Parts: sequence; structure tokens; C-alpha cells
Amino acid sequence: MDKIKKRWDIGQNWHYIFPLLGVVLLAGTAYIITRRFLHLFELNNTTWEWPFTFLISGLIYWLMLRFFLWCFKKLANKWVVTYRWEMIAIFIVFAITGSVAGKLAGPFTELIGLKKDTVAGWIYWTARIVLIFPIYQVLLVCFGWLFGQFKFFWSFEKKMLKRMGLGFLIP
Repeated sequence: MDKIKKRWDIGQNWHYIFPLLGVVLLAGTAYIITRRFLHLFELNNTTWEWPFTFLISGLIYWLMLRFFLWCFKKLANKWVVTYRWEMIAIFIVFAITGSVAGKLAGPFTELIGLKKDTVAGWIYWTARIVLIFPIYQVLLVCFGWLFGQFKFFWSFEKKMLKRMGLGFLIP
């Protein structure tokens, strides 16, 4: 525990929630990806189902962990945070926001009258992708606030909108 505490600049016990949540979400993601492969190769309901699941989940978990630790090193100087555990919170916010924005874009697309079966595919998907952008922007700040990273995400949002030429949208 001391190693984790030192590595992630954990000062209080409640800070442990972010590394723990990161590990759980990473393992869950590895498991979901593995189950998709399982169905893709039609290995479900066979004798190889669980050995395949554990082996491939472990491999995917390890690869993603290595990738994210590499990302932490690369972004440590670029993202100004007080404690290293905040980087985990920021990554979690980006992951949740992207997933939720992608899921919400479907109902919003249907809400404006564009349904998959009634319009051309390129119109539907273009509209859906265009709708993801504003949904993502709002959710990024909201989830950032929920995870205690509002200041980081508000400055991130302002910088991104200015770079896109949409700086007039922010006060």
C-alpha cells in the first residue's frame, strides 16, 4: 500500500478510490472486450469459454494498463494537476463521458426525427456524430465536476473551444 500511496501522491484514505476505480474499470473493460471476441469467434458455450475469457482478459488488462501508464508519463508535464491520483480521475472522466455521449446521441438523433430506417445511413450517422460533440462538451464538465476535477475540465473546455474557433461560446 505504501508503494501505491507514494506513486500516486495519495495523502488521504479517500484518494484510494481513484486507483481502485481505475483498476476495476480497466478489468471490466478487458472482460467486456474479451466477451465480444468470444462471441465473434463463437467460443461461447464451449469448454474453452472460461479459460479463453481469463487468459485473454488478463492479456488485454495488462496491455491497457501498460498503455495508460505510458500515457500518464507523457501527459504528466502537459496536464497541470496537484496530485498524480488526479490523472486517474481525469482518465476516468474522459472514458465515462465518451461512452455516455455516444449512447445519448442515438436517442437524441431519433428525438429530432432521424431514425435509422427512415433516412439514408450517411445522413443518420453524420447527424449522430455531429450531435455527439455538444453532448460531449456538456457532459465533460459535468462529470469533471462530479469527480472533483471541474477546474481542469473547465480550462480544458475553454482551450478546446478557442482552438476550434468557437471561443465566442464561452464567457
